[in-house]
Amino acid sequence: MQHQINSHPTPPPGCPAHGNTQLFGPEFGSDPERHYDHLRSLGPSAPVDISPDVEVELVTSYDAALYILQNPASFVRDSRRWNALNEGRVPADSPALPMMGYRPNALFSDGAAHARLRQAVTDSLASIDELQLVRQTQQSADYLISQFSSDVLGQADLMADYAQPLPLLVFSDLFGCPPEIGDRVIAGISGIFEGTPGADQVLGGALGELIALKHRRPGNDVTTRLMQHAAGLTDEEVLHQLVTLLSGGTAPLAAAIGTSSALYLGEDWPSGLPVEDAVVQTLWNYAPIANYAAHYPTHDVELGGRILRANDPVVISFAAANTDPKLTEHREQLSGKAHLAFGAGPHACPAKDPALMIAVTAVESLLNRLPDVETRVRFQDLSWVPAPWSRSLVSVPIRFTPRSVTQTAADSTRSQDASSMPAPAAQYPAASHQQPAAHAAAKNKSGLFTRFLAWTRGE
Repeated sequence: MQHQINSHPTPPPGCPAHGNTQLFGPEFGSDPERHYDHLRSLGPSAPVDISPDVEVELVTSYDAALYILQNPASFVRDSRRWNALNEGRVPADSPALPMMGYRPNALFSDGAAHARLRQAVTDSLASIDELQLVRQTQQSADYLISQFSSDVLGQADLMADYAQPLPLLVFSDLFGCPPEIGDRVIAGISGIFEGTPGADQVLGGALGELIALKHRRPGNDVTTRLMQHAAGLTDEEVLHQLVTLLSGGTAPLAAAIGTSSALYLGEDWPSGLPVEDAVVQTLWNYAPIANYAAHYPTHDVELGGRILRANDPVVISFAAANTDPKLTEHREQLSGKAHLAFGAGPHACPAKDPALMIAVTAVESLLNRLPDVETRVRFQDLSWVPAPWSRSLVSVPIRFTPRSVTQTAADSTRSQDASSMPAPAAQYPAASHQQPAAHAAAKNKSGLFTRFLAWTRGE
């Protein structure tokens, strides 16, 4: 897999001609493709700073990415091998640590340990009823639209008001959360992405309570299926798989929904093409998980004239690989699913089919409920989050004709079979765990999931 190296590459704006390219900050966020073009000129991979003082090898070639993702004998995921971390060269407060640090889940495991955890996750997700998932997504969409569609100015932010909260509602439902625990799950995972102090304790405590509840009252939900799987997961293992599903599912889904909606509503989108095409184009050109999946070579590996050192992190740029010029020349002949947005190999996303279904349903629901919705800013002028890990729009300002609550489709969804929804809080045993202050604060106010469930009951 040799690649011709340009001896005089042109650095992207703001990047010094010497040293590593910085994959963070507003300069990168405003034009990541130019950074990827520069890195491609160095070969199939190149050293970058993924965060301040944290160097990784970034793979930008589609072929090289596929080679690494499908070669678990030479490239493993266990970040406890990370040389710089073990040698104390990674800042203790580095934003790279929450993303790359080891956790006992399927994402950071290999071999038999990975196969055991992944099978439990895959089987638990496989039992999700597709029609029920569509109904859950539509109902979540209807609720969120009902909250902003009556705005007298007919304006909203598609990201904050719709794309970001929708996956949180769907996942809380899939996990079988009662209202109060669902509120804290949402507060916890949202706080982790926002950098809120104590958010990880809120999330861990809420999921711990949920697991304890499912021991007493099993349900038809992903949490119970993980707990009852033949793999015999411990409660701690169940908790970590749930965290992985939340972190790997909610934020990327929010990015996909927001970008796909903005793309479909953009002036350049061809009339008549289905919503699914906009979602697929988003996965190809604006991969929601942009740079992630750190691998650690088990031995020195030569790649395109560079030596990848054993136990130094090699990060896959799904965004750059999907837009590799060598690939786009003949992309018409490839399957629409040949993109790497969901990864590949043994660690490929086990929830890609439900994720695609949720994204398509969310965009279609928006268009159906607000048929005259349009963006207030051109797609090419929208701003992106300046972070290396994800490709997500900061905001998508939209406008529409204001609608009263009775004009929305909410009334029809409220009449759906209530058996697919969690029972009211009174039907759940009270939690008996002692909670830290952050938990108590989250419990003292009605959260998103509680309000959603009350709305579904017409309260």
